[in-house]
Amino acid sequence: MHPEKFTNWRKSSRSGGGDNCIEVAFALDGTVGMRDSKDRRGPVLGFTRGEWTAFTDGIRDGDLDAH
Repeated sequence: MHPEKFTNWRKSSRSGGGDNCIEVAFALDGTVGMRDSKDRRGPVLGFTRGEWTAFTDGIRDGDLDAH
């Protein structure tokens, strides 16, 4: 994934402002990028809009909670 295609990286407002979380950005083509806030020059994971929606819906629905 090419990190330069993403702009306006942001963290969750619930992150507490530290560098121990992920950042997310959206590309013009609809791709969603995710990276480690501690390694901003490191790898970027890319997701389609549908994959990202399924992931965030799963979080909201509790599907990813540890049981």
